[in-house]
Amino acid sequence: MDWSRPEAVVWRNRALLVFDRVSVPVAVCDVYGAVQLANPAMAAECGTTPGRLRGRDVLELFRPQEATQVERIAEALRLRHRSRYQVSVRWQAPDGAERYGELTADPVSDTVEETPALLVMLRVLGEREARERRPVQASPKEARILALLAGGATTARAAHEAGLTVDGVNYHLRRLSARWGAANRTELVARAYALGVLAPGVWPPTPTVAEAE
Repeated sequence: MDWSRPEAVVWRNRALLVFDRVSVPVAVCDVYGAVQLANPAMAAECGTTPGRLRGRDVLELFRPQEATQVERIAEALRLRHRSRYQVSVRWQAPDGAERYGELTADPVSDTVEETPALLVMLRVLGEREARERRPVQASPKEARILALLAGGATTARAAHEAGLTVDGVNYHLRRLSARWGAANRTELVARAYALGVLAPGVWPPTPTVAEAE
């Protein structure tokens, strides 16, 4: 549809009105999971407004319970597979309760060749009492990538050693950069040592938490 035509603009405005009023938490994200548009119900789950969610990583807001789920989905999207994807997640509600549920992501685009956006819907399944625990600074996979980079590995080499694609390594590095507020890879490695993700005084660089076999 040509959105520059007057009737197209009218339908677009109607669609946005429905989007804002639907009670189900919904967001539109780019293929990397960055929020482009969110409705008030989705923003309410994060204790903020729709505008403040723009640009945030949906998987930082709603933490996956299984990292392997996310890696499989990321690989499928890179291969332009168009299926419905589901991820079990947990997050902290504005009232402090820990909620758990399911994110459903549907790739959408005007053409098959076009890089899709993701229509993301959140299903709240329940709440559990929050437990006292140390926040996870990095997953074992992320820690291994950081150790490889700290040892001088190129992105391609790190991907080979970690059993990922180059895009997969870059995906993990983007998430770490957002989580830690790091400007570049040198700062990521420095923060990994400061946070205890990498063992100090050890060569070659070694993660403090090993990957499961």
